Amino acid sequence: MKKSLLILSMAMFSMVHAQKGTVLVLGNVGYYSRKSDVSLGGSPKQNSFNFSPKVGYQYADNWTVGFESSIGNAQDTYYPSLEYKSNDLSIGGFLRYSKPLGGNFSAYVDLGTGYHNTNQSQYNGGINPSSSTLKGNGFYIGVTPALLLDISKGFGLNFNFGSIGYSTLDYSNSGYDTQNFHFRFGQAFNIGISKNF
Repeated sequence: MKKSLLILSMAMFSMVHAQKGTVLVLGNVGYYSRKSDVSLGGSPKQNSFNFSPKVGYQYADNWTVGFESSIGNAQDTYYPSLEYKSNDLSIGGFLRYSKPLGGNFSAYVDLGTGYHNTNQSQYNGGINPSSSTLKGNGFYIGVTPALLLDISKGFGLNFNFGSIGYSTLDYSNSGYDTQNFHFRFGQAFNIGISKNF
């Protein structure tokens, strides 16, 4: 089961070659689960899920513009009574440029930007139960390059080795802001399946 979930979390669907006047539908799904025993505080459990669909219109050969979104949640539970939860939402647009490299290989790069929101909560059910919530809004921008291997009949494999991005969050009920910059090349490797309709 865990192997199937890992394979599913690495699956990304995208176009093999951008063709003028066609519609692109793609997305990815991710799931992570972990349970470990520790000597203090019981057994922490971690679960997270993410779904990121995209829909685009290929307005010119090799160029695609479209809508992207992402929904995710995460939960960390520490026995007997401490729990953290996070719900995240992103909505934005993307621009893709793809270029055949020769043979069955193509390269593409996605530029994505938009609005994102997070809702984080903490619950402590110990001797003196307490809870708190943080709500944040901001924007993101990121660039993701990838390679594509055209297998046959419009099917292909995508290889993504990382991304670069920037995001902000303004937590309205806490009075502080965050700014994040990431440069993740060589730290992650994703393999995806593609179909050109």
